[in-house]
Amino acid sequence: MAQEYILSLDNRRSTLESVGGKGDSLARLLRADMPVPGGFHVTTAAYERFVAENDLTSDIRAALEKADASKPDTLTRVSENIGDLFLRTDLPKEVFVAISEAYAGLDQDDPAVAVRSSATTEDLPSASFAGQQASSLNVRGEDELLEAVRCCWASLWSARAIAYRQRQGFDHDRAAIAVVVQRLIPSEVSGILFTANPVSGARDEVVINAAWGLGEAVV
Repeated sequence: MAQEYILSLDNRRSTLESVGGKGDSLARLLRADMPVPGGFHVTTAAYERFVAENDLTSDIRAALEKADASKPDTLTRVSENIGDLFLRTDLPKEVFVAISEAYAGLDQDDPAVAVRSSATTEDLPSASFAGQQASSLNVRGEDELLEAVRCCWASLWSARAIAYRQRQGFDHDRAAIAVVVQRLIPSEVSGILFTANPVSGARDEVVINAAWGLGEAVV
């Protein structure tokens, strides 16, 4: 059962549907022998089990009926209501155990990790969802990790993500989210390299957005 909820980062069964856009990209980088920090995927199956076992789908749909992309205040209220559902609801025991065991299997006791959202609708050729779901840095210990995973799941329903899905024509019911847990690199400088200019769309320009430290300012 744990295998359903956890995959190694380089697992060949990793797909967009099981580990989301970010997770799928990292898995392909690892399989190409690129230097990617170690860790594991918490798959979309874990998210779906959490939602199903706590019967959250009907509550999410009811909240979304009040969302109007042209009225940001409605999106904020809907996002907060859905977020409360995720943060006050218990994890299924099998999911709790699977995540705890995977974290305990990392090289050292309570290592600092980055907990990164990886939605099935992000990093696509036609839609990025960049920065619209949550990530947490410098997470340490089982309790902090499980809380950060919940925050990633809840962020699938951030106001920006809801509005972007509506504008792009994505079905909310088909959206799911995985979580990437990676050993944290205590970087002096962090950044993102765009292989096309994200403002103009020019593909003959490379743009680097960087900042000192772990990169919170960039995100």
